[in-house]
Amino acid sequence: MKTVVNDKSTSQVFQFLTKTIKWVAVTVVAVLFAFPLYWVVVTAFNTKKGVFSIPPKFTPAFHTSAFLYVLTHSSWLGYMLNTVFISGSTVILVIITSAMAGYALSDLKFRGAGVVFAAVLAVILLPAQALLIPQYAVALHLHMLNTYWIQIIPFAASTFGVLLFRQFFKTLPRSYWEAARLEGVGHLRYVFRIALPLARPAVVTVALLTFISSWNQFQWPLIMTTSHSVQPIEIALSHYMQTYEANWRKLTSAVLLALAPIVVVFIALQRYIVDGVAGRDSGVNA
Repeated sequence: MKTVVNDKSTSQVFQFLTKTIKWVAVTVVAVLFAFPLYWVVVTAFNTKKGVFSIPPKFTPAFHTSAFLYVLTHSSWLGYMLNTVFISGSTVILVIITSAMAGYALSDLKFRGAGVVFAAVLAVILLPAQALLIPQYAVALHLHMLNTYWIQIIPFAASTFGVLLFRQFFKTLPRSYWEAARLEGVGHLRYVFRIALPLARPAVVTVALLTFISSWNQFQWPLIMTTSHSVQPIEIALSHYMQTYEANWRKLTSAVLLALAPIVVVFIALQRYIVDGVAGRDSGVNA
């Protein structure tokens, strides 16, 4: 009897130590990843002397002069509005094209459907950098350089969005379509009036990931645009890195202003990513 009790106690101690080690490891990794962002916050709110003080100060001083300078001495609002317009337009187009393509690949029977689906999957394997030169040539001949459209139209379709919507639509009962057909509803109306509202987790997931990706675009607008009037906020950050190479307060303030919208959106909608990608209602396991 004593042996059984001792074995049970040893097992509990071992489990406790294992959990403790795991939590310590997770905490250390989290701190290592979060510290650079925290240091950006400390630098942005610091004083001029505090940035270069030795030993360094690890708590924010909450001086907002650098933020005010960025907002008042640059076209920050214009860059922000450009980014909102580009990202918002891209999200809307991606949802529309992904929903239609996903529905076609899941419910419509047509010759070559397997080939089309394989081609969609093959796009994932193709590095975007390999197509920059031909894409630039096409944009040049179409007179689309230095416009909003060159930053929107090439990203109006998403491979991930097509796959996610395809998997979700596969889980919808066929009876929904049959009932809609009896009411005289066509495929397009069925997709946007019935299937798409039911696919809310997938819609939010695709919209969120597309928004973050579009907001963080740097290489593409850097190559395709030269006018500040159409450039997004990431290009503005590159200008700050050149202009204020040694003024870390203004640079980090600009970084936080650029980062704040996507952080807020992500925190508000992050639970939908789990529902849309791995949740039981997403249909990805069908």
